[in-house]
Amino acid sequence: MKLRIIVTLKNGVLDPQGKAIQHALGGLGFEGVDDVRAGKIFELEVAESTSDAAIDEMCRKLLANTVIENYRIEKQ
Repeated sequence: MKLRIIVTLKNGVLDPQGKAIQHALGGLGFEGVDDVRAGKIFELEVAESTSDAAIDEMCRKLLANTVIENYRIEKQ
């Protein structure tokens, strides 16, 4: 089974990487970019028998810092 885990910063958490990207886009002449939030995508291939609880535990223990990040699991 293929999974895509999308990890994003929670609202209210400062995103210096996103701000740097926004600034760089402006420097390249791209106007009108009001905000950028950077995130991460993990693509995993796991056994069909892998439980939802095990997938969630992978995210909570390693893939996302749940203090400052949210994650979403997409099965493909």
